[in-house]
Amino acid sequence: MKKICLPVEDINKYPNYVNALKHLNVQAMLIDKVSDPSNFDGLLLPGGADINPSYYHQKINGSEDINKELDDLQYTMLDLFVKAKKPVFGICRGHQLINIYFQGNLFQDIKESKQHKRQGEIDNINEISCETGSFLYPIYGQRFTVNSSHHQAADIVGKDLEIAARSSDGIIEALQHKTLPIWSVQFHPERMCFEKTNPKTVDGSKVLQFFIDQC
Repeated sequence: MKKICLPVEDINKYPNYVNALKHLNVQAMLIDKVSDPSNFDGLLLPGGADINPSYYHQKINGSEDINKELDDLQYTMLDLFVKAKKPVFGICRGHQLINIYFQGNLFQDIKESKQHKRQGEIDNINEISCETGSFLYPIYGQRFTVNSSHHQAADIVGKDLEIAARSSDGIIEALQHKTLPIWSVQFHPERMCFEKTNPKTVDGSKVLQFFIDQC
């Protein structure tokens, strides 16, 4: 059984990721301290609180709920996996962290893009599109709907990253690295599959399976 590393601040806090990976016959290995990448088949960077904007040389201007220990842990684990050239998949916060790691930056609050923010406990629904060269194209086609629950977004794209999908209002919804096995999405596939299936979106398990197949 493949083992996927999830660096988190609380190993009891991420049931949606654990359950989705379990359905795909993968073991989610939640860690709260730096670990050797050789113990895992891939790295999944999950959603969560905002990343300290000092990582991309900005002052706080809309970022919330910053957790230095989580930032340091996830950034270090990403660095180790990149150097080991092992597969990495980022979701929401993880998508943003990957962009920051490769020297990109973020919009700290996309106030003008209200379609992306969660409505209470309910994810928003967002249509996105991609080109034929995107890793998402063989999975979902050129245009499809996903969930949306974020108030930040990638701005300047990091070095050697390519935009893999955008929303109808131009927000970057997915990234892929030109040469390394690294992919990311702004949406939450773990809340679009199995018990969390959303009839208004595509099946999130398909992109999770794509990542697992690369590991």
